[in-house]
Amino acid sequence: MSTQSQTRLPAKSRTILPGTHFHRFRKTVQAVCFVIFVTLPLFDIMRIDLPRQRFYFFGAELWISEFSIVFLTLMFLWILIAAMAMIYGRFWCGYLCPQMIFSETANSIEKSIIRLTNKRMPNAGSRLRRFIAAVAFGLLLLPASVVVTFVFVSYFVPPLDLFHRLLSLDIRTAGGIAGASVTLVTFLDFALLRQRFCTAICPYGYLQNMLKDKHTLLVHFHDPKDECIQCSKCVRACPMGIDIRRSSHQLECTHCAECIDACSGILGKLGRQTVIQYAWGDSGTGSALKTSWLRRIGLRDGKRIAVLVLLLVYATGLSIAIGLRQPVLLRIMPDRITLYSIAPDGRIHNRFRMLASNRGHVQATISLSVADLEGGSIEGISERKTLEPGQSAQVQFDVVVPPSSVHPGVNRIRILADVAPGKIGQQFSETFFAP
Repeated sequence: MSTQSQTRLPAKSRTILPGTHFHRFRKTVQAVCFVIFVTLPLFDIMRIDLPRQRFYFFGAELWISEFSIVFLTLMFLWILIAAMAMIYGRFWCGYLCPQMIFSETANSIEKSIIRLTNKRMPNAGSRLRRFIAAVAFGLLLLPASVVVTFVFVSYFVPPLDLFHRLLSLDIRTAGGIAGASVTLVTFLDFALLRQRFCTAICPYGYLQNMLKDKHTLLVHFHDPKDECIQCSKCVRACPMGIDIRRSSHQLECTHCAECIDACSGILGKLGRQTVIQYAWGDSGTGSALKTSWLRRIGLRDGKRIAVLVLLLVYATGLSIAIGLRQPVLLRIMPDRITLYSIAPDGRIHNRFRMLASNRGHVQATISLSVADLEGGSIEGISERKTLEPGQSAQVQFDVVVPPSSVHPGVNRIRILADVAPGKIGQQFSETFFAP
């Protein structure tokens, strides 16, 4: 019995396909953005609580009365969006926008369902397969729309309250009606519109086109040596269905770089460089990724430096404002309906009013005392006033003093307040009237 010799071939190393990998990077960024999108409202990192008139910003619970901090926050976010559009063009649309993330996810799921239906039902008619795939996609899209709506509405309504409304199928109150309406709009958006929303409805694309200039990052087709082989794979890979070779300034183009991956993958196998790449403006003289890190972060001209400095100023001001913010807002003012009153024991009373709001997350205590008034004391309020988180209180109290300790007429005094947690020794300069 003869044996046939076998030659063992050396194991091949893993082949690395040529070309760029922006698609993988973009999907990783989108996955991180989805986690952030879900996390921000559920953990009160950033959301607007309309029923309670609160604004949560990275751990700070801002009240509507703190309009200056809310204004600084909104200005910072607006300048951030403008700076991103000026420096990085449509980066928001291609990488960060929730509408784009969910639309591309819906496209991917729909294609997977169609492939699975065609594979499992090869003998069924094409119309029947399309119908079954559409029904399956709709049944999967409905609960997904509910989840997305729940997260979105949580930016404006407390998540726990919204969850109870969802379990009770509330469609009577304003919150329940808003949730049902947004669910319907979300379902129709992902079922019918998807990327068409970006070009037909969303105004941010138009705003970005207004802010960009000759130094803005964009996807650029540059083929001075006529190396394009006209394979049209860049067109097939584009999520928006456009031809980047026509222009880099098409409104539909979100500069997602899918066409760069497609072109570099084909030409890379031929030993050539891609003719589509990221570039600063229409110069197309080289890849934007090969420039210095200073130019990559936007330090390319005076206008961009000014915008980044303005952004830094607003960020610094916002940080200082939030850092100096006291958890308990305290105001003390005199009640001058009656200038003074004299008790049966001869002591003189002046009435004051204290307005206090606990804007923190723990219980707070307030202690009051009077200075610059010999023998003066405070009556009508407990020694330590307690405020629960989110509680506001308006309390009247009297500053009382023996008649021998004050001068007739106006006396200058100070009311001292110790707040825990908060600032110890807050001083309020007031006047005390005596006959």
